[in-house]
Amino acid sequence: MTSSSRRLPQVSFEFFPPRTPGAARTLWRSFKRLQPYGPRFTSVTYGAGGSTRERTHQIVRRMLGESDIPPAAHLTCVGASRAEVDQVARDYWESGIRHIVALRGDAPAGSEGYEPHPDGYHYASDLINGLKHVADFEISVAAYPEMHPESPDPSTDLDNLKRKIDAGATRAITQFFFEPDVYLRFMDRARAAGITVPIVPGVLPVTDIISASRFAARCGASIPDWLVARYGRVGNGTQARSSIAVSTATEFVHRLMLEGVDKFHFYTLNRAAIVARTCENLGIVQQEAAVTA
Repeated sequence: MTSSSRRLPQVSFEFFPPRTPGAARTLWRSFKRLQPYGPRFTSVTYGAGGSTRERTHQIVRRMLGESDIPPAAHLTCVGASRAEVDQVARDYWESGIRHIVALRGDAPAGSEGYEPHPDGYHYASDLINGLKHVADFEISVAAYPEMHPESPDPSTDLDNLKRKIDAGATRAITQFFFEPDVYLRFMDRARAAGITVPIVPGVLPVTDIISASRFAARCGASIPDWLVARYGRVGNGTQARSSIAVSTATEFVHRLMLEGVDKFHFYTLNRAAIVARTCENLGIVQQEAAVTA
């Protein structure tokens, strides 16, 4: 075991904005539950097509006001002009938010595909250039170990990632994946292409294999047969599925730690208990006060 594998991993947590009052209460309970594990930052997504943009803005500002943990706001190119996006970015900076997750964004539901706003930023690399003219943001971007579903080939996909890094991104966070070798092969290709920034693996603890499979198909991620088989043996019991989610996520992180990986980004789906149990398994215990990084 390497010395890197013995260090505790550093984590960050991603939440999604609620659509109902009940979901809002779940979000804040989840945020408060996970805050003591000392994440490096927390991020809040948009809905498809930017459909939850205003709620995302409100949540990120509240996180900033109620915690010492730096929040990261997702910002996309979809459905807004450059002037509108720039104003949102200026508002974030003036509010004290220094970290943006810059994304092209998904096409709105029911559309035939992504179409750039006629007066907007067309791609994430354009958005990053624009953000850097607004303020000196820390910028994270998306990476796809198994290729973005719209990319024609892995080489083109990697070229797109490099454009985002060259435009000023400071880290990449990967789409979720379930086989450590997928990430390791991707890292080899990224480093060979001259991409030197940190590329943080995204971790998705799975409780519903059917929903996860549908989500993965849309995102260009694969579900290995062994993971499907694990859920097939336990049926629909909530406790059993939660236990598999925790044990599988813990095993996944441990295997990457053995390869020297020490930073992980959890897609929480606002389910704090599963992520908290995984953190505890990894030796990340609750602190008296959340720490910044």
